Amino acid sequence: MNLKFIVAYDGSSYLGSQKQPNKNTIEDELLKAFKTLNIDTSIVLSGRTDKEVHATGQVFNCVIPDFWTDFFKLQEILNKRLPSSIQIRHIVKVNEDFHSRFHAKKRVYRYIITTKPTTPFNDKFITFVKSVDEKLLKEAIKEFIGVYDFKYFHKTGSDKDVTIREIFETAFYKYKDIYVFKFVANSYLRSQIRLMVGFLLAINDKRLTIEDLKIQLNCEKNLFKTPIKANGLYLAKIKY
Repeated sequence: MNLKFIVAYDGSSYLGSQKQPNKNTIEDELLKAFKTLNIDTSIVLSGRTDKEVHATGQVFNCVIPDFWTDFFKLQEILNKRLPSSIQIRHIVKVNEDFHSRFHAKKRVYRYIITTKPTTPFNDKFITFVKSVDEKLLKEAIKEFIGVYDFKYFHKTGSDKDVTIREIFETAFYKYKDIYVFKFVANSYLRSQIRLMVGFLLAINDKRLTIEDLKIQLNCEKNLFKTPIKANGLYLAKIKY
């Protein structure tokens, strides 16, 4: 029986989501929890999140024995056996050919910042900036919408050699006392969002301009190479 799981996690103490030799990852913890129930399975994640990146709506699918018909009970048991930093939010039965990664059409990420000094209780989950020019950032983030070659917006180690991606939607908005960068795309390169947000904040600080952003998007010149910290990044939703 093929099941789709929606999972949230605090990525601050993990070396990414995908299983790696001799490293503590989200996938490792999920597999450990399944094994306590004598479920020997493999997990297909919708996409990889890097070290210290969080998720509120990561998706994975796996095959488990058919006798597990009470999905609420399964969710409850798994959550008791998972670390408090990982939580199964929903389980649903899907077609046998469903593939969390290959069938995903859109991936929604959010990066959150604040102008209030962080504390030991939120420092792992939000990035502090001194000031925000909301109007300027709303204008600048729109430049990413469309199909571009993001070869100057990724770190080495991306899954694919092709660096062209399509971004369907962007937004920058204030929610209560935080600010949110939102990106919706088919897929992303390694550290792409962190480099895009870093460039936007360089525009915010007047170190770069929107014209500079256009130059880098058109691959004329690589003006900015430093990704922002991972702690403010969240995989928010996968759309099928």
